Amino acid sequence: MSLFLSRLRLGKQGLVRRSSLLIFSKGLSSSSIHQTPPCNILGAKPCGEGLGKLIIKNANERDPTELEKKVPMDLVYNNHGNNDTIVVGASHGWIATLKNDRVLRLQDDLNPYASYTEPKHIPLPPLVTMRHCQTKIITNVSMSSSCPGDDENCVVAAKFLGPQLSFCKPVSQSSKPEWTNIRIKNPCFYSSRVLFSKKDEMFHILGYGGHLIGSWDPSKPSEDPKLQTLHFQKIPKLPKATRELMDSCCKSEHLVESPAGETFLVKMYRKTSEITKDGIAKMKTRALLVFKIDEEGNADYTQDIGDLVIFLSDSEPFCAPAASFPGLHSNHVEFLEAFNEVAYIDLSGHAFISYIDSHFPAYYIPPQNQEK
Repeated sequence: MSLFLSRLRLGKQGLVRRSSLLIFSKGLSSSSIHQTPPCNILGAKPCGEGLGKLIIKNANERDPTELEKKVPMDLVYNNHGNNDTIVVGASHGWIATLKNDRVLRLQDDLNPYASYTEPKHIPLPPLVTMRHCQTKIITNVSMSSSCPGDDENCVVAAKFLGPQLSFCKPVSQSSKPEWTNIRIKNPCFYSSRVLFSKKDEMFHILGYGGHLIGSWDPSKPSEDPKLQTLHFQKIPKLPKATRELMDSCCKSEHLVESPAGETFLVKMYRKTSEITKDGIAKMKTRALLVFKIDEEGNADYTQDIGDLVIFLSDSEPFCAPAASFPGLHSNHVEFLEAFNEVAYIDLSGHAFISYIDSHFPAYYIPPQNQEK
């Protein structure tokens, strides 16, 4: 059975959720680490001088929270107007920005759990464009670690529209940071996003259509990646009307890895629901399929991802265990698209909530470790 489900409205029927922190001890030490719940940026309340107080919503709560943290408004509402700084991606709670100087910067301004008064900005070397490539349009940015300013092993991957993939270590005692540029040979990867796999310690790119995964080892960059062909199995039999509707939709594929190292592929089918007076098409999700991928490349359709919640947005996709954050509902997919759609999908088939919102930025922030 595919996820063509009844639409529910938010409001009185909305889910009431209580905030929580996952707490675990550090070995035998008396100190402990708090893990914050996943959250997303709702916006910022203007407070003068181009700044605003950050507004977030924890994924396990119903109501938003206005913080005292002041952030640049042009970073929060980056799609509005002409900004000198463009947000090109996000990973581990860091946003990646780009200016006309072609310097990619990692910033923690929008991380609600980073410093309120001393935001970190980490400039990387100027981008180098390979022959017959371009570096003006960035598909996304992925990081191997949440500490790009302190972890010498942290690698940043920038995926550009087209054949160029670039790696950089922000911190290195042995040499100055520099970009290592790779030319991707297979065109099926040109428009795809890059994702770091903690399990494999490699950067993965899912080919267009979702039938091939390319893997690049950042310690041994090569133009010949490890390739894995996916074999889709247990595909549900769908009614003719459903198949025709899916065929009429725009399709996208998303690769995501759980904290335990499980790999999932999410196929989303979306269709125009309205066209604004400015001629902008607003999309809504009409169907969603999830496949669990094993080591051999078997992709089994599933409606049960266990205790997990999958978060998809302009940030790097991630999973979080629902049991760790009371109020978070397991076996769900949550989706944000900038200034367009918000969707909550129960994979068991009990609920499918999707609505248009033109005010939301689209950054989910994964759980953050905080020492008490």
